[in-house]
Amino acid sequence: MFVSSPFYRIKAISLQKKVTDSRDLNESLERAFYALNNEVTDIRPAGSDGKPGGLVLLRSLPTIVVPDLHARIGYLEALLAWTPPGSKFTVYQGLSSGDLQVVCVGDGFHAESRGIIRWKKAFEEFSGDYKKHKAMDEEMMESLGVMMIVMELKSAFPRNFHFLKGNHENIANENSLDNRAFRKFVYEGAMVTSWFHKYMGEDTFQKYYEFEKKLPVFAVGDRFCVTHSEPRRHYRKSELIEAMINRKIVFDLTWTANGEAESNSVTEYLEEYFPGDFQAVMFGGHRPVPGYYNSRAGGRYLQIHNPGRFIAAYISDMSDFSTERDILILPEKGA
Repeated sequence: MFVSSPFYRIKAISLQKKVTDSRDLNESLERAFYALNNEVTDIRPAGSDGKPGGLVLLRSLPTIVVPDLHARIGYLEALLAWTPPGSKFTVYQGLSSGDLQVVCVGDGFHAESRGIIRWKKAFEEFSGDYKKHKAMDEEMMESLGVMMIVMELKSAFPRNFHFLKGNHENIANENSLDNRAFRKFVYEGAMVTSWFHKYMGEDTFQKYYEFEKKLPVFAVGDRFCVTHSEPRRHYRKSELIEAMINRKIVFDLTWTANGEAESNSVTEYLEEYFPGDFQAVMFGGHRPVPGYYNSRAGGRYLQIHNPGRFIAAYISDMSDFSTERDILILPEKGA
């Protein structure tokens, strides 16, 4: 890409009309590695291995919670160009000045229902050992484009931009302590793994795999928490910090379906961090919602992932937070 400014690197990625090459992906990965390996401990406390742990302690700033991305480059474009209510600057400008922060709940890869026809075409290509790969290239152009923008934002604004691991951060399509192989419409997980090995190469595959393993899984802000899925069970702060070592914790925060969590899980997290504060809530995604949000756990867990809309939660002050006003649709770029 040979572009020095983060703004122009992000712009170049969003304008690409073909799959990135492995060189550019590796450059983004190296920048992200530096940011993730050098997190400040007051924001991301170190685990017993001395490396950044699974918990992010957010700064006391206005915060935007971003739901599952699923290869939607348009979402990130809209987000960065958006001026939040009452603000005088766009999200990108706010990140640059340090006046706001962004927390993504994860799931960068795999277009959902909007890509179903493309996935079926890509499955035919996969079945033919990718002798043809136009449809799969289009899918990977979007998925890798989203994640390269995520990497550039993390490297440019390490204290103010955070991307939590979701269940779709599984480039190896592995069945392990923290991951499960994935399929929905076809065999998306296996198709991505095969394509990545074939066209990005083994070294880049291993780097990307390592990148996913460095992602945190839980964030705590001023009277709110963020995780990918509704937590299967409560883990104490000290345990969350060790999540990069105890990968079972990662699974329990990324793969929990509606109805699978222990009944008091969300409440126990909120009570640990905000005792007696019944306005405190937890945000997440993972399962699609038909409107702006879905309320679970007695109204204390808010799912905000709508695959067909650019939904976000904007938290300027939790004492004045309103689900009807502050969970909103971002205007599409140019609107």
